[in-house]
Amino acid sequence: MLVPLSWLKDYVDINVDPKELEKKLFSCGFEVEELTEVGKDISKVVVGYVEECEKIPDTHLSLCKVNVGEEELLQICCGADNVKAGGKYPVALVGATVYATAKDHKTIEGVMTIKKGKLRGYESFGMLCSGVELGVSENMYPGAGYNGLLVLPEDAEVGADVKPILGLDDWIFDIAITANRPDCQSIFGIAREVAAVLGTELHEPALTYTETEVKKEGFQVSVDAQDICPRYIAHYVHDVKIGESPAWMKRRLALVGIDAISNVVDITNYVLKELGQPMHAFDCSYLEGNEIRVRRAEEGEKIVTLDEKEFTLNPSNLVICDGVKSVALAGIMGGLNSEIRDTTTEVMFEAAKFARDNVRKSSRALGQSSDSSARFAKGVDEYTTVMAMKRALHLMEELGCGKVSSTHLDVNTGNSIQPVEMKISVEKVNQVLGIQVPDEEIIRILENLQFAPVISGNELTIQVPAFREDVEDYPDIAEEVIRMYGYDHVTSTFMPTARVTTGGMNTRQKTTLKVKEALCSAGAYEGIHYSFFSPSDLDLLNLPEDAKERHAIRIMNPINEDLSLMRTTLAPAMIHAIARNQKKGTLEGRIFEMGSIFLPKELPLTEYPDERETLCIGVFGKEESFYTLKGLAETVAEALFVNFTYEPAQKTYLHPYQTASIHCNGQEVGYLGKVSYEIQDSEDMRTSAYILELDMEALSQWYGITPVFTPLPKFQEEKRDLALVMDKAVTCGQIEDCIKESCNYVKSVELFDVYEGKQIQENQKSMAFTVLFTPKEEEFTANAVDGFVKKILKNLDRKLNVTLRS
Repeated sequence: MLVPLSWLKDYVDINVDPKELEKKLFSCGFEVEELTEVGKDISKVVVGYVEECEKIPDTHLSLCKVNVGEEELLQICCGADNVKAGGKYPVALVGATVYATAKDHKTIEGVMTIKKGKLRGYESFGMLCSGVELGVSENMYPGAGYNGLLVLPEDAEVGADVKPILGLDDWIFDIAITANRPDCQSIFGIAREVAAVLGTELHEPALTYTETEVKKEGFQVSVDAQDICPRYIAHYVHDVKIGESPAWMKRRLALVGIDAISNVVDITNYVLKELGQPMHAFDCSYLEGNEIRVRRAEEGEKIVTLDEKEFTLNPSNLVICDGVKSVALAGIMGGLNSEIRDTTTEVMFEAAKFARDNVRKSSRALGQSSDSSARFAKGVDEYTTVMAMKRALHLMEELGCGKVSSTHLDVNTGNSIQPVEMKISVEKVNQVLGIQVPDEEIIRILENLQFAPVISGNELTIQVPAFREDVEDYPDIAEEVIRMYGYDHVTSTFMPTARVTTGGMNTRQKTTLKVKEALCSAGAYEGIHYSFFSPSDLDLLNLPEDAKERHAIRIMNPINEDLSLMRTTLAPAMIHAIARNQKKGTLEGRIFEMGSIFLPKELPLTEYPDERETLCIGVFGKEESFYTLKGLAETVAEALFVNFTYEPAQKTYLHPYQTASIHCNGQEVGYLGKVSYEIQDSEDMRTSAYILELDMEALSQWYGITPVFTPLPKFQEEKRDLALVMDKAVTCGQIEDCIKESCNYVKSVELFDVYEGKQIQENQKSMAFTVLFTPKEEEFTANAVDGFVKKILKNLDRKLNVTLRS
């Protein structure tokens, strides 16, 4: 927020320089992002009086003799068409710095230093300046917009610095206002803080005005949606004379980035910046039905705002209406059909409090923002709403641009704008701070902040001003005390339950890191996606309506519809990531993400959802396959020192014959499979994709397993290759389990071939395994190994009807 020092001084006596004030503001919680001297690039520019002015023959130049307060007159060549003898203009002396302009004399191109020069054979010792060369606009100083010399007042002292005359000796503070202090989003709000931190008196802006006996007969205001508009004030002003605002008001608006429009509109903008209350003025000649009604918009209702944009509304939007039509989008922008025009003679001023969440949602949904919506979105209090209306009416009377009638309507829910008494414990305040702040300091600080404190024993009684809606209990008062008392008073101490530790990672962190490192070693790259997804992502997976993944938590105020649900699976984000890579020419890769999914126990939420850590792996490319992905699953199992088993499974978004569920010690912990062709086509994938999801929360019960050392065998290990014939429904995992159960000497079983063809019956397949036998106490004999094989084949035949391929 921009705060000019000159404007700030209207309300508080400032006895420190701008740099020191910047430090003071920072010490009490207000970061000055930038402190700018308005005329920092302008130097050695003084008031000059042209005593003589003669045209140089055959040129557009004039040769001037200029008095700059020195003994000798300066000779300056000038090409401006408005230079004349007897005029006072800014003079840039030799060595001065001013702004260099383009050929159009309107665009600034940098800073230049004035040097002694010669034009058409005549020496020139300086330069007579225009407004643009001094960085001054028409709104900053009258006449500065003219493409010629800037004319100074007749009473300007010759030789005096022009900066104070043009307002270039000012400073602008760009202050960051935190979300919990909406009361400070105005010049006067910052003035309250400055008065408190400097311990000086605060001067309130003038609020008085005189009402005439004129009334707007029969005029009514009604609020149908008081839940989002708790206060609405309207006041009628007649005999309005539209014209320019005074120079002082235009200059102040220019310093905070607002162009002057007309006196009535400028007053509403001035009050917005001064007090932080957005206001609006309606041309009464365009208000039909002699009333104002605040209501929710109807479905499909349309409005055209002041910037000539048309919007289609719905009941979540709040509108201001007359007796016939909507005339403003509440809290955001007025309607084009009731704007102030040159012909306006009567005005209805509006000041209101609108619910911050409603304005924020409407502004975001419609893609329409303004200074008003930004203020309402942060919060406006009713105390300021009442104060702002008085201030606007005072300015109307002060500037002579209208007469204030006695028609004043204030529709509210009964909220008081008087201070609220609060009693708190001094001891609790000090406990929050961890130090003992003297009672007299607490009294001094809270008096400066307008809390009217009284301490009686351990009890602190305060009167919380209505504009401090952020103050609710003793922790808030503790914050007010310490930011003014000084954070340097806080001493570093341990919390009562604190303890010194050696640091390091816990078991969960170590295991998670180990899994990630194992996957990286296998050629996978880690990815991170948003914790939100779109309802369309669930449709992408072809999930049925009763699928648990569709039981998702909806965000109350999402950035957009694509990020409106808390994710219940990592699969959609991984599929999109694979598709994005392929569209950008990366046709092969391995990606994994370790993140949380959010599973509600019931909707709407009554308790925190189950936040489960989940691992998702995606692989794609011509060289990748179902078994590549299974190998990555085994990599995870090895990192955890557990064994996975696999069973056929079905997923709506995976290939029906290349999908398996993953089990650990009999518990299902995930799945893996090939992405269906339908999804691959819809995502424009050029190579096949495979994904895997593991419930790491379920696997966490096996975190921290310590591997048991097994000494190397004393005797030679033996291998046997077995080509087996079986029904197509029999899985690799079933074969491996059966082989391991058949013999205690089996160390590993590895599949190396799968065959289906002419030599095998149509409903059967052949799978070939390498079985490794490891001896324990004595060396194997050929007969012993043959016996192990016979036992395995017998068990396979009995349990799975599997035979040795001939």
